[in-house]
Amino acid sequence: MRKLIAGSFVTLDNVVQDPGGFGEIDGGGWALEYFDEASRGRATDALLASDTLLLGRATYETLEKAWSNNTGPYAEAMNDLPKVVATNTLRGPLPWNATALPGDAAQTVAELKQRPGGDIIMYGSFSLMRTLLRHDLIDELNLSVHPVVIGEGQRLFDTAPPHALRFVTATPSATGVVTLTYAP
Repeated sequence: MRKLIAGSFVTLDNVVQDPGGFGEIDGGGWALEYFDEASRGRATDALLASDTLLLGRATYETLEKAWSNNTGPYAEAMNDLPKVVATNTLRGPLPWNATALPGDAAQTVAELKQRPGGDIIMYGSFSLMRTLLRHDLIDELNLSVHPVVIGEGQRLFDTAPPHALRFVTATPSATGVVTLTYAP
């Protein structure tokens, strides 16, 4: 079975979306100043180690606009990676090397994990992430905790039921971000 690796930028107070930022793509303006070359290298390596990028519709639309015309190692890895979009509004092949994955998100992702292939990576898509956590479909959860307190905005765990996770590792960065890795 394929492994699903989900990742998110998050503040110390569990906010994943800056109310004035970029929505679900990267934590908004508060995350950008902490993304250094080492972070970019780790992110590029994670993309290259996967063979599919899973996204929700809104995150797909935002990332496609933000990355489809960019260049450089990270952008090229992002653009080349096949994408599947969990959606009930889009259909068929999509721009940016993507395919719509309609239907019940938990069921379609469970089926996707059963198909042959390598790791599946997922960024943002917080509603989808909550759904997949509830159904025990995420095999690794990477939370990049930023040394910022926002006070308002969308929170990753505001509606999720209690869910025990096993700590795997913590990786600090020179900018003060600590990436916490958990497994079911």
